[in-house]
Amino acid sequence: MNLSKIALAMALTLTATAGVSAAEEHLKSLDASQIDNSIPAGTDFYRHVNKKWQDANPLTAEHARYGKFNILSDSSEARVKDIVLNLAATNPQPGTVAFKVSTIYNQAMDSARRNAEGAAPIQADLKKIENTPHEGMEDLFMWMHANYASPFFGAGPQEDLANSQVYAMYVSGGGLGLGDRDYYLQNDKRNKEVREAYQKLIVNQMMNAGFKKKDATRIMKNVMKIETAIADSTWTREQSRNIPAMYNPRTFAQLKEMYPAINWDRFFIETMGIPSPEQVIVTEINTVKQANDLMASLTDREIKDYYLWKYVAQAAGKLSDKFTDTAFEFSKVMSGVQQQRPRWKRALGATEGAMGEAVGQLYVEKYFPQSSKDYMIGLVENLRTALGKHILHLEWMSDDTKLNALKKLNAFTVKIGYPDKWKDYSTMEIDPNLSYYENMHNVGMWHQKEYYKKWGKPVDRTEWGMTPQTVNAYYNPLANEIVFPAAILQAPFFDPESSDAENYGGIGVVIGHEMTHGFDDQGRNFDAEGNMVNWWQPEDLEKFTEMTKGLGAQFDAVEVLPGLHANGTYTMGENIADQGGLRVAMTAFLDSQKKKGVDVENVKIEGFTPAQVFYMNYANLWGQNIRDEEIRSLTSGDVHSLGENRVNVTLRNLDPFFKAFDITEGQPMFRPVEERVIIW
Repeated sequence: MNLSKIALAMALTLTATAGVSAAEEHLKSLDASQIDNSIPAGTDFYRHVNKKWQDANPLTAEHARYGKFNILSDSSEARVKDIVLNLAATNPQPGTVAFKVSTIYNQAMDSARRNAEGAAPIQADLKKIENTPHEGMEDLFMWMHANYASPFFGAGPQEDLANSQVYAMYVSGGGLGLGDRDYYLQNDKRNKEVREAYQKLIVNQMMNAGFKKKDATRIMKNVMKIETAIADSTWTREQSRNIPAMYNPRTFAQLKEMYPAINWDRFFIETMGIPSPEQVIVTEINTVKQANDLMASLTDREIKDYYLWKYVAQAAGKLSDKFTDTAFEFSKVMSGVQQQRPRWKRALGATEGAMGEAVGQLYVEKYFPQSSKDYMIGLVENLRTALGKHILHLEWMSDDTKLNALKKLNAFTVKIGYPDKWKDYSTMEIDPNLSYYENMHNVGMWHQKEYYKKWGKPVDRTEWGMTPQTVNAYYNPLANEIVFPAAILQAPFFDPESSDAENYGGIGVVIGHEMTHGFDDQGRNFDAEGNMVNWWQPEDLEKFTEMTKGLGAQFDAVEVLPGLHANGTYTMGENIADQGGLRVAMTAFLDSQKKKGVDVENVKIEGFTPAQVFYMNYANLWGQNIRDEEIRSLTSGDVHSLGENRVNVTLRNLDPFFKAFDITEGQPMFRPVEERVIIW
């Protein structure tokens, strides 16, 4: 193998390696008393680590699922509540950020006023829709898209997949209230149940809005007719993972020729306030065609009924308890949850949705020390070095493709904790004399205006897609960046008092996971600059694709509920990233211990080897209880595998895991060497 030019690409990564400070080796994130030795590691590792916790934390009526992520979210939520209540207690002056945040929260909490107002805040707009004459239907379409919803399809500026430094205008399919096409088209028991619940939701919400049952039923039937037709042309979940197939550039003249039922000049000028673009990217050609054909063939009554529902659906959460209670009845069917979240939690969610970075700035000042950011910087560079080693020694990849992979790895931008530049909310208008619905509509219009203002400007790479108080992380292929908000830097993911094995098995795996997304079945389509470029040699891509099929088959084989199997194709990217994160984090952990002079073969942490602690804390992250309805919902619509499978299926490919727990042939967790799939 010719390694000379690859070694050159590795140079930046290797010299960037940073050590992490040594800490006293004891367990903090992982509770050793919770390990259930009655369930051997080789039988069911997920339950070996989590069963005692599951038994001690049964689901309450409020939750469809509850696990370690939820515990962290609860912690972050409590902190945010404290921040918001303290702002309100300062009697802030009108126009200040504190005034706006506290006004939104207080109005969200004011059930008495919202219940007294009922559907009054939306009556004028509903009458506008109802009373529009035939000659005004095009005006009505523009008004809906500009202010309230995206009926039939969606459009807006996003980074150009082929040139991520600039914005392209995208036109995409949309308009499905249930999101996934299968809910409309499949006739098994579960999909019928969801469909019937959705129909009931529409009827009841339209009655809440003031319509008679006869009219509400007519609206429901027309909505189902339209949304089912749209669903029939919508991509399957598996098709939606094909990023290159979504890139269909068309000139503006071609767009008008393809979809003549839509006045495109008016659409861009009146809904976005921009000149007609010279080029658009159509993501799903047939779905937008279906929207065009429906707009040309439906009656005014059918279209109005569809608009009425779209309007009420977007307004319901900001109106009276009648609306929110009705929506919750539908949630019961979708997720199995039995009790609404407390009002204060819902109010916080609305406040953060409106002014998340304003709250996040205060969160960081109070709860995110510089030492945590410094630790993460070192950890990330250790993981970058480790992933570089893995790429360098891949047997299935050619030197030319390795070189490009290492270039991409070295080009990763890393964002930790919080943005360098905070959002400016000074132009957002919040008036306590207006209804909660009116204020939240104004908030939505402010965010939409900020979004449309991006058109014609260079892409701002300083923007964040999550707030600092969000317990999550992400990889953005169009910026080739990995992002770790402040709130995820807590136990069991990270704790400065935890052992290195716990931290690497926690936040270390998360870092490796996000890095590996740059090389999963979707991320691999983008180069070091975030552009959709095929940087793979054909034979490498063929081998990669074959391995992903093998990994997908492992998940497909798992029956998550009787008659329902996991979807290894739809969850492919996350499954690749889970495995890659585990492998890379273990390499980084071993390298860090070697640098410290720690002999991991002869060290015990409260009776466990470091490798055992590493894998146990990984399993610890995904411990949860979950309802059957939520399992069905997630299997249909979530690109992540269920927590149990993220542990048991993924670990069964890793030889170091088998060695750590002496797992041998004949045990359920063992997978023969010839059946294991190792990608990164």
